[in-house]
Amino acid sequence: MAKVTVKVPTPLRSFTGGLAEIALDGTTVGGLVHELAETHPALKRHLYAPDGRLRSFVTVYLNDEDVRNLAREATPVQDGDIVSIVPAIAGGSSERWTGRPADGAVAPGASGTEGVPFTPEELRRYSRHLLLPEVGVPGQKRLRQAKVLLVGTGGLGAPAALYLAAAGVGELGLVDFDTVDVSNLQRQVLYSTRDVGRPKLAAAKDRLESLNPGVHVALHEERLTSENAFDVLRPYDLVVDGTDNFPTRYLVNDACVLLGKPNVYGSIYRFEGQVSVFDARHGPCYRCLYPEPPPPDLVPSCAEAGVLGVLPGLIGTLQATETVKLILGRGEPMIGRLLLYDALALRFRELRLKKNPACVLCSAQATQKGLIDYPAFCGVPAGGAPAPVGVPVIEPEELARELASDDPPLVVDVREPEEWALGHLAAAHLIPKDELAERVDELTRAREVVLYCRSGNRSGQAARMLLDLGFANVKSLKGGINAWSERIDPTLPRY
Repeated sequence: MAKVTVKVPTPLRSFTGGLAEIALDGTTVGGLVHELAETHPALKRHLYAPDGRLRSFVTVYLNDEDVRNLAREATPVQDGDIVSIVPAIAGGSSERWTGRPADGAVAPGASGTEGVPFTPEELRRYSRHLLLPEVGVPGQKRLRQAKVLLVGTGGLGAPAALYLAAAGVGELGLVDFDTVDVSNLQRQVLYSTRDVGRPKLAAAKDRLESLNPGVHVALHEERLTSENAFDVLRPYDLVVDGTDNFPTRYLVNDACVLLGKPNVYGSIYRFEGQVSVFDARHGPCYRCLYPEPPPPDLVPSCAEAGVLGVLPGLIGTLQATETVKLILGRGEPMIGRLLLYDALALRFRELRLKKNPACVLCSAQATQKGLIDYPAFCGVPAGGAPAPVGVPVIEPEELARELASDDPPLVVDVREPEEWALGHLAAAHLIPKDELAERVDELTRAREVVLYCRSGNRSGQAARMLLDLGFANVKSLKGGINAWSERIDPTLPRY
């Protein structure tokens, strides 16, 4: 007899006493499912048709294989195997109220509503929550009493804010200081075309309050710094990290650790995302995972590398899910776990995280007792963009004059081919930054070399590398091709 774990899906757990996993001994998949049904008789009619056959809308997996592709119910099992029951799920109901109201929730119009701390409109709004035993009236009250701070209202913060407001979180604090740009609309679903040019927080407040008038939206229209972080974070129960740069990410982590607050973490890059919950009271913090940040030139931003528009929607929604679980005190939060998502393969992986016994912030031997200079720690100035030391820059107007002269410079576009295809300077040669070291022989030291990218960040790093290689006359176009488009040639697109 093999020792096997049988996983019971949510729709069937009410017939197993709420158990999600049941350890059974058996020799075949069919024998295990039959024993499960015999042990929990109310489950039997959901698994077996009257003629004794396994119902066609119930699929059984052994580990990750459908047993219909193996030996069906006769498939043998071994110690440590996992049998999963996967029934068909419709996904909803056309009825406003079905089944038993959860945890004392009362349907609108029924007697006893005077004891429920919600208005009839709220009961209808949150009815699908109130039907869940894990939420019910007590859980919805906890959501209404909760205070959640979202740092960043961009790709991650936008979906998180929408779902937390819809869920009925009582107070949402928003930290941002940017305005809505048309390039945001590809992924930041909190905003619409008519919001372009508006402060993000003003647009976000309008949208969230129109979604749920019962939610109070508190605005913090400022850059989060070591000077104001404690004051901003302190009134809130937990923090959702929707930042897009390392200085703020480390600042959020450190402030949460020092204030004893959970930090719901999410990050995205092109087609991949990460999710976790860092709570140093019960597990590791962000510094346990990444004690030091990468050099600024090794990890480009989404503005430089791009991001699949739907990716932050998924990652931000997972952050909202973890936030709701923490407020309710239900389920297993992602503390001590890191979820990795690959959108191109549509695969999730989960990694275990452990507290670093030598963490400078959250270990017993912690040496950092307060907030620090995070831009300096991450190697970037307060403005957020790396500034290579000693790299000469050239203004767009000056470059335009030189290109019209008898001795024009060699102009090199260090962007990626996809960016080149959007538009480029007519005199430019394409050599992506990551290929520059291998293709340096294509350049000449006898002429001035001007490098450009989208905004001047990558071209500055590339110029620094050429100077280190002995090139004497190298410059970076200040503001990149976006500045050139704005000030010299408006036919070139800005992005």
